[in-house]
Amino acid sequence: MGKGEEISTTKYLIHAQINANGIVEKPDVVGAIFGQTEGLLSNDLDLRELQKTGRIGRIKVNINSKAGRSKGEIIIPSSLDRVETAILAASLETINRVGPCEAYIQVSKVEDVRAVKRRKVVDRAKELYKGMMEEVTPESLKMIEEVKEAMRIHEITEYGDEKLPAGPNVISSDAILVVEGRADVLNLLRYGVKNAIAVEGVSVPKPVAELTKSKTVTAFLDGDRGGELILKELLQVGEVDYVTRAPKGKEVEDLSKDEVMIALRDKMPVEQIIHDMGIKTKKPAAAPEPKNGDKIKVLKGILKDLEGTGNAEILDDALNILKEVKVENLYDELKKVSNNVYAVVFDGVISQRLIDISKEKGLKHIVAVRISEVVKKPNNIKVITR
Repeated sequence: MGKGEEISTTKYLIHAQINANGIVEKPDVVGAIFGQTEGLLSNDLDLRELQKTGRIGRIKVNINSKAGRSKGEIIIPSSLDRVETAILAASLETINRVGPCEAYIQVSKVEDVRAVKRRKVVDRAKELYKGMMEEVTPESLKMIEEVKEAMRIHEITEYGDEKLPAGPNVISSDAILVVEGRADVLNLLRYGVKNAIAVEGVSVPKPVAELTKSKTVTAFLDGDRGGELILKELLQVGEVDYVTRAPKGKEVEDLSKDEVMIALRDKMPVEQIIHDMGIKTKKPAAAPEPKNGDKIKVLKGILKDLEGTGNAEILDDALNILKEVKVENLYDELKKVSNNVYAVVFDGVISQRLIDISKEKGLKHIVAVRISEVVKKPNNIKVITR
């Protein structure tokens, strides 16, 4: 049997230690293995027959003698199945003599050759993979990035006569993102966001302003003062539904994919942003403010509508409803509101407590069904009852 054939068919290696009380050599050990196991097991597991058919490989013995004793290792290759190999290994431990000497054999392990091969494959694969990674030089990465950049540039489109940088889906999408510049659009394209359009500066171009009136609009702004200025301009000339910002001090063009996705997930309704930032917006030219007499007439009309509902309305100086609440919650709500409240109209009875909080908040009118016995009535508050 050739060496290559033996290696290719071996499944297990039986490793055993031998100790002998005397000087013995390799042929003595091999002879003892064949001689003392003969007839011990069935014919199917007879070592001589197994070796003839190639199911047991060449027995390897390494033995050394010192001070009148011998010690060494026995290795037997096996292509038998797991159970047969284990039985064969156990039979070695029945040997008690080698030549003229007493001997003791103990099996240390049965090694699965295929498991060893698998480990070698994995280790080699790791080495090869590491080599592949090392071959990706900074120059290679730069080339890869250039190709990606070229693809992104190919995707970018132009919108309107001003040729504003935009993603390919700006026209077809129901929702758009308004960003500051071309680099922002390109960075969003890198992460698959294809519905962004750039205003290219703080001043919002008319085509973008018009576009915002027919789309759901999210202003995606840099985390600096420039972002705030664009938002103020957008609120004057266009319509914004949501606002999100890059982290403080960062620009949209510099954000990673995770930062972009977090910002888009955490967008806020524009009303909340306006309140938080204290932004004042230009309102469209309104009809001339009604004179005081007309206001009283309107307030009485509101009271008539509220009768029987148990509700209260808190109004600004243009008689727009700031808040509608239940009458029992009116005092607490007035305590919470800012000082730009003009009037309160409610389906209930005016108390001294309510007059006091109204004076504190700078109200000009209190309108209700009737008034209780009020001790102090401020001159600058007009009380109207049915």
